[in-house]
Amino acid sequence: MSADDRLFLGGSVKPEYLSLRLANRHGLITGATGTGKTVSLQILAESFSNAGVPVFCADVKGDLSGIAAAGEPKDFLEKRAADIGFLEDYVYEDFPTVFWDLFGEQGHPIRTTVSEMGPLLLARLMDLNPTQEGVLNVAFELADDEGLLLLDLKDLQALLAHVAERSSELSKLYGNVSKASVGAIQRQLLVLDRQGGEAFFGEPALDIRDMMRISRDGRGVVSVLAADKLMAAPRLYATFLLWLLSELFEELPEVGDPEKPRLVFFFDEAHLLFDEAPKALLDKIEQVVRLIRSKGVGVYFVTQNPLDVPETVLAQLGNRIQHALRAYTPREQKAVRAAAETFRPNPELDTEQVIMELGVGEALVSTLEGKGIPSVVQRTLIRPPSSRLGPLTASERRALIRLSPVAGIYDEARDRDSAFEVLRRRAEEAARLEERQRDREAQETKRRGAPRRTRSGFSVPDFGRDDTPAPSRSRSRSRRSDSVTDTAVKSVVRSLGSALGRALARGILGSMKRGF
Repeated sequence: MSADDRLFLGGSVKPEYLSLRLANRHGLITGATGTGKTVSLQILAESFSNAGVPVFCADVKGDLSGIAAAGEPKDFLEKRAADIGFLEDYVYEDFPTVFWDLFGEQGHPIRTTVSEMGPLLLARLMDLNPTQEGVLNVAFELADDEGLLLLDLKDLQALLAHVAERSSELSKLYGNVSKASVGAIQRQLLVLDRQGGEAFFGEPALDIRDMMRISRDGRGVVSVLAADKLMAAPRLYATFLLWLLSELFEELPEVGDPEKPRLVFFFDEAHLLFDEAPKALLDKIEQVVRLIRSKGVGVYFVTQNPLDVPETVLAQLGNRIQHALRAYTPREQKAVRAAAETFRPNPELDTEQVIMELGVGEALVSTLEGKGIPSVVQRTLIRPPSSRLGPLTASERRALIRLSPVAGIYDEARDRDSAFEVLRRRAEEAARLEERQRDREAQETKRRGAPRRTRSGFSVPDFGRDDTPAPSRSRSRSRRSDSVTDTAVKSVVRSLGSALGRALARGILGSMKRGF
């Protein structure tokens, strides 16, 4: 059953193979929960590894970690191997595996920088509207113009605060930048932080070549991402995997159609990538999927329903394994029909009916052959895995992490000088300059005299020091005192004079009245 240029998948009326030369034309594994999708993913990963092809896969339920341990003989596995004529070639073996984890708990941490993620994916990650995404683009443009490194979330937070302070100035240079939009982005950053985004952004950033390793015995290393906890933040999960695809697309050189892929990438729970994705993001996904095969990378989407994948992307997936689907609702019936119509018809099969009749471990299989033409769909019993069915124990996982070829490279975070530190220094320097300016103004004010408000409301100088000689000051005070005394005396005299005059007048007039 083994061959150097193809992978054995299982048996139908004949052995079913996947051509290594056409494996970079991508693929799709679909089926309802419990129908065997994970085992199909596992046997493909094993086969690619044995062919010397590195593999990356997300372990959503924890089961895929068993690929690092040899399987144990079980009757039902050996019976299946015998039924498809695979028993002589069937061996139990483990596969070279590196464990990764965005949170650094069940594997080596994976990090990237804010700059490498870019504004488009960050906007998707934070669920920003078009206006907010535009402001985020302005922030990135400003960081480029001013040479500010954006490595982690605190760098981005500091940059956004800086943008808010300069919003009026930046609006004239880059277009409207509202403080309200900046505030909305900052709030979404807090949500991202709570979801574990802080652990994902930083350095050392992942070197994509560490996911494309070949072991000493010539087998491809299987990189397993622990995604059970990550699934609690589905948008972070989907955005991370899309970022990884984008990095592969940007970093790898063109190789055309190689004899075998340079890397095979399995995207489990693929519907999370497309749920509520804006058109700009869907266009980017389609572009990456369409063009990345020329970089020697095969992408295999794993999901429950073929309708989870947009038609523009679905058209790029040439190799297909379809497990059983249930059709209890109109939407499920539509999904069954859609799945059946994507296969090259087999006159011996009612494809739509068979999809609903498949047992566990059975699938409809169609792979590319010849010049990239899909093979006729066949009802296939998928071969049993050689590695363990089920997860590793915690102690087994820790032992493998300690012996990993990347041990010590990513385990400790680094925090070098970046936007946060630069902007903080600028703020501190501006504060010092402002304080010195205030001190100079205070000294100047003290030298010239501080203004004093009088009762009439006019400001007059309030001299802190009278430089007039002492005798002059005495004479001035004497004159001011005499003036005040004279005024008071005159006022009293006027008052007395008026009263006395009135009294005299009353007396004279009274006497005159009495005399007549």
